Amino acid sequence: MAATVLTTALHGIEASLIDVEADISPGLGSFQIVGLPDAAVQEARERVRSALKHSDLPFPRTKITVNLAPADIRKAGTYFDLPIAIAVLMAHGDLPEAPPRARLLAGELALDGKLRPIPGALSMAMLCAESGIAEIILPQENGAEAALVPNIAIKTARTLKEITDYLCGQGELTLVTHAETPNDESKPTLDMSSIRGQEQAKRALEIAAAGGHNLLMQGPPGSGKTLLARSLPSILPRLTMKEALEVTRIYSVLGSLHTGGMAHERPFRAPHHTASGTALVGGGTIPKPGEISLAHRGVLFLDEFPEFSRSVLENLRQPLEDGQVTIARAQGTVSFPARFLLVAAMNPCPCGFATDRGRNCTCSPMQVEKYKKRISGPLLDRIDLAVEVPRVPTEKLTDLAPGEPSLEIRRRVQAARDIQSERFAGRGIVTNSELSSEEARTLIGLEADGRAFLKRATEHYRLSARAYFRILKVSRTIADLEKAGQVEEKHLAEALQYRQIT
Repeated sequence: MAATVLTTALHGIEASLIDVEADISPGLGSFQIVGLPDAAVQEARERVRSALKHSDLPFPRTKITVNLAPADIRKAGTYFDLPIAIAVLMAHGDLPEAPPRARLLAGELALDGKLRPIPGALSMAMLCAESGIAEIILPQENGAEAALVPNIAIKTARTLKEITDYLCGQGELTLVTHAETPNDESKPTLDMSSIRGQEQAKRALEIAAAGGHNLLMQGPPGSGKTLLARSLPSILPRLTMKEALEVTRIYSVLGSLHTGGMAHERPFRAPHHTASGTALVGGGTIPKPGEISLAHRGVLFLDEFPEFSRSVLENLRQPLEDGQVTIARAQGTVSFPARFLLVAAMNPCPCGFATDRGRNCTCSPMQVEKYKKRISGPLLDRIDLAVEVPRVPTEKLTDLAPGEPSLEIRRRVQAARDIQSERFAGRGIVTNSELSSEEARTLIGLEADGRAFLKRATEHYRLSARAYFRILKVSRTIADLEKAGQVEEKHLAEALQYRQIT
């Protein structure tokens, strides 16, 4: 007798439907899983055998064949345990058969029959909603994230026995209600009011937050670059529902969703400068998201920017342009979202004091030039804002009067984001930085004086086409912060002063 149970396989952050087909036939006792399973799926045989025994459920002593279809797609992960166990019981006649498309099951089995949480539950629930599958059964810990998807019944269980009783009509599973909105954000641990001085850097942070522009800070050690960067999340606007789902989906696939439900804070990732290219952009035998995808809709902070391997930094060039990273492997191609705000910090020279008037630089001109060349020109061309962060004078450090609080800056940032949201309605664009060159040309209006000014600046500084359009987009953000309908010459002038300083 044969039976079929529906489950999913994850490919990047996307899920696809998989039929788990089980067949019981006469012969010596054996248990085979076919359909390109990896080692974790093959090991499901022992987990299923033990879980059935400890759940007082029969295990067939004949020939068992389980096929994971389509058979030409490689299957990886432990979430096949539950559907395999249910398919075997149905094929043996211990559970009533149901239409294969009636429900979807996924979960890892412990040896004693308990269910363990799995990665990617949100992607699985989204697939159910798209495919018209009305019910999904998951481990209890995955219920909150799956319930973010409306119009499907999310049912959870703690043990395999609870599920078999439910399928036999002898019990009920926990029905998880749909979650409507993201959780409230917690108060940020760092506030801009605690930062004394550095007014120009704060202004650059505000522009970066309002338009999603990449930022480079350069200054001597101890000038506050790291503190400024770590304070940036406190002025970023709250995640929208769509953005929260995007972030949640990435962390769900990695099994790193510590809240158990929707991600409600913008990510802030700060990898060490020894990070490899795979750690930064993602990859592996089974491709997983890297730091740039974990920073999606948030901040990627690269401290000691020139200390990163040049080959590692060059991996950022394509994601900074496209907002996603594509990882190609022999088994297929996987794309991960990577729409992040890059914030980089660096010293002006190896000793760090080239721009510090109170200290003497010990580096030779050749050492300084070699240090700066660790960052390629094409990568620097993709950074919209560059700002000098000088040493803070002692009188400002001892000043007891607090600076402008993050809440006030966030209100201005949110107002600018609202203007952009209205301008780009229906285009799939969130911030000015996401505009293509053609969209920037058509959607950002310039007066005659502004066009003439930008033309002179482009010719004088020999700006690239990319730099031209990035200045245009930054100036649009500055105008949005001022709630100006038209980009004026003063907005272009401020945007121009933030071009590269290295």
